[in-house]
Amino acid sequence: MASIEIVDVTDEARFGLVPPCADPSFDHRTCDYWEDVDHGAKTTRPGWLGAGSIGSADQRTAGSSSNPFAPPRADSNPFLPAPKAASNPFASASSAAPARNPFLDDLSEPPDDNPFAPQRPGRPRIAAQAPRKLQLLGRGLGVFGSYAKLLLVDGDAAGYCQFGPLSAYPRALRLRQLYPQLPDAPLPAVITCIATTKQARREGYALQLVEAACIDLGGRGFTAVEAYPEAPAKEDTTPAARPEFWIRAGFTLAVDDDRYPVVRRDL
Repeated sequence: MASIEIVDVTDEARFGLVPPCADPSFDHRTCDYWEDVDHGAKTTRPGWLGAGSIGSADQRTAGSSSNPFAPPRADSNPFLPAPKAASNPFASASSAAPARNPFLDDLSEPPDDNPFAPQRPGRPRIAAQAPRKLQLLGRGLGVFGSYAKLLLVDGDAAGYCQFGPLSAYPRALRLRQLYPQLPDAPLPAVITCIATTKQARREGYALQLVEAACIDLGGRGFTAVEAYPEAPAKEDTTPAARPEFWIRAGFTLAVDDDRYPVVRRDL
């Protein structure tokens, strides 16, 4: 009997076990299709796999321009009038320095340790130098929990599942807006990706992963979960499976669409 274990992806060691997609042009570990509604992609981007190679979206857009032909950015506008310092006729000459407030001193320093106060345990977090996709999967780690699970067979990864609150996946939120018949409250959790390796097909592993994710989401307070399969896609070219799979997993067809149906399961 094979040993089957389902684990959360919460660190670089587990992230490194995420299996490759059946289609080599896709990659679970560099995909931000669901997280970035405007520029996200499923394509393979090897540069994202190096620790610290790509930071957050803010870091990617911040900083100086990389265009050597761009004119230097001026720090000041010579046509703006010089700022005028407000004068206070009642202030003394020594009032240039702020008045000392004994209750605000040393706020930048950590508070003194109080051995009698209960110690709050530190929340888990993903290191800033971690690969970009792992940072995305760990955004809610300290509050919501993991956004991904792996199914291991005798220690080797055979399946991968990505899920989480609707707020974590803007593309899912935009897709739901196309179907006003979907309930607005309570908002569901979503499963955006379910995949197994070619060698692990037809073993029921994907169904086990979905069941584990649903149980987990129910324990986190969600009352429903949705998925957004691609009806015409081939098995190896979609990470969202086909509608028939979700029906076997206990979901019902909430929106019957020729291309992008919606399936839903009450928890």
